[in-house]
Formats: sequence, C-alpha cells, structure tokens
Amino acid sequence: MRSTRIKVCGFTREADLKGALALGVDAVGFVLFAPSPRAVTLMRAGELAALVPPFVTRVGLFVNEDPGRIAEAVSAGAFDCLQFHGDETPAQCERFGLPYIKAVQVGPGLDLLEYAAMYRGARALLLDACSDSRGGSGTRFDWSLIPPGLPLPIVLSGGLNPENVASAVRSVRPVAVDVSSGVESAKGIKDVARVAAFIAGVEDGETRPAG
Repeated sequence: MRSTRIKVCGFTREADLKGALALGVDAVGFVLFAPSPRAVTLMRAGELAALVPPFVTRVGLFVNEDPGRIAEAVSAGAFDCLQFHGDETPAQCERFGLPYIKAVQVGPGLDLLEYAAMYRGARALLLDACSDSRGGSGTRFDWSLIPPGLPLPIVLSGGLNPENVASAVRSVRPVAVDVSSGVESAKGIKDVARVAAFIAGVEDGETRPAG
C-alpha cells in the first residue's frame, strides 16, 4: 500500500479532476492566484471542489492574497486546507481556522530549519524551486539542500514528473509529493495518462531502495 501521499495541483476542468480522482490521488489543488495560467475564480473552484469525494483533501492555493478574499473562500466551504506561496507570516496563515501548508522556494542560503521553526503551526512545508511564477514552473531544485531533521513533514514539489518522481521519493522520502506541470499536456490541462504514470512512479520509488 502506498504511503507517500500524492497531490495534483492546478485543476481547471471537470474531466481532468474526475480522471485523477478515479486514479486515487490523495489531494487536489485549486489555484486562486490571478497571474497563474492555472488560476480559477472562487466560484469555479467551488464547482470543482463539489466533485471531490470525502477523504480527498481539497486545497486552495493563495499568493499574498487579500485576507477578505481568503476568508470568503473559507466561508464558502470549498477547501479543507490552505496552501500559501507568498510572503504570508505565520499569524496570517493561521487566522482562517483551517490547516495550512507553507510553501518555500528552496535555494542556497535559505535556513530551512529556521524557516520550519517559524512556521511550526503548519501541517507541512512544501519545498519548491525558486520561480517568479510561485509554483508550476516545472523546475527542479537541488534536493541535497534539504537538511536532515526538519521538524515539519515535507511535501516535495518543483519539477516533479513521471520520469523523476521515483528518484525523488527514494532520495528525499517526503510525506507527500505535489505535481502540476509535470502531468500536463498544456498549462492547466491535465493528462490523466501522465497522472497514472506519476502514481506508478511514486509506488516504484517506495519499493526500490535508494542508490
């Protein structure tokens, strides 16, 4: 049985979402960040979230968003978890009463241990590559920059795809992996066959030893 949880982010279409859900993904993400090519409105996110069955986590992604808009999204009941990709402080992340994940762009000079201590109320740290797009860039970061002994669970992101996710799981042993562009045929358009291959890659990474 697979232990690494899988989140697919950036859904915009019903068919893609239903296909991924049928394959058994653990979490699905909806981007509420207007500059993103995968952005959806709150109304659209609610329509898609209504298709998600119980026990699959619905995640709303925000980047330095107006608190009133986030509160509106939370009140609408579309999300089970919030994911913050901007410069939000711990207090700003915690004010909405839902579990949250804090994304961090990993690069040389960043003290991840200090960062994790600062966001100790988060359910996990989502480790991503440095990118102006705040995610979904398809760029991988250097996994060796992840220090041992992080006090928060790791959600590994950044350039993951069906071809490299097995290696990622073997090398990092994250609690979860997050993919967006790596399973797309075009920006915002998921390829269900690639989602299936991604899941198979995660399972392969769990069963084969590193090295």
